[in-house]
Amino acid sequence: MKISNNTILITGGGSGIGLALAEALAQADNQVIVAGRSPNKLENAAGKGLKTFTVDMADEKSIYTLAQNVTREFPSLNVVIHNAGIMKNENLIKGNHPGIARETVDTNLLGPMHLTDALLPHFLKQPHATIMTVTSGLAYAPLNLTPTYSATKAAIHSYTESLRYQLRNTKIEVLELVPPYVQTHLMGDRQANDPNAMPLQDFITEVMQILKTQPGAKEILVERVKAQRFSASSGQEAYEKFFAQLNDRMTEARKNEF
Repeated sequence: MKISNNTILITGGGSGIGLALAEALAQADNQVIVAGRSPNKLENAAGKGLKTFTVDMADEKSIYTLAQNVTREFPSLNVVIHNAGIMKNENLIKGNHPGIARETVDTNLLGPMHLTDALLPHFLKQPHATIMTVTSGLAYAPLNLTPTYSATKAAIHSYTESLRYQLRNTKIEVLELVPPYVQTHLMGDRQANDPNAMPLQDFITEVMQILKTQPGAKEILVERVKAQRFSASSGQEAYEKFFAQLNDRMTEARKNEF
């Protein structure tokens, strides 16, 4: 990915990884636009000098409206980072809430698919463009407490692979950013202050270093996520051990909220 002189749209850019990445990319001489649904978060982002748009990534019409408005106001748009997502606990034994599963699939999976579809005609006209999906280490070894979230990230990984292949003969590159467990408010204050999670700024610093020094990388993998990303590489037994350790640890840590 070209690290500077881009016009970049980041969904879910009002907080967490999205906002931190937006600030870092803006400092690298890019025009950065963030989109989200929280007025307060967007106001905060605007106060940092970022251009903002409102979007509901669970609403197809809202997504296509965003694409029309952004490409009209910023015809040089050539990068989209699909960062918006929600992550909620689901106790399947006690009875799942269908609304959680539906909202998670709509936001985390269908949202990026719709926005990619809406932006592709514009990106195909650009001299160079980048589509970056944001998945998770949980796409490769899921967290049992958040089954739908983990499933959507696995699906987005698969979608990214197919999209990259279909666009192989175009000037659009397709990247996958794979975060580990990071200190953000994705699941509230507990995660943001969890010493077992990777500090947000450390994550962003390492991501930017990878983008600068490994321009041909298709997957953006910080060191901390590699064990999870490649947990199945040593065979089924090794994967099952990793999966059990991850889920035993996280289940114990979150037992009061589950």
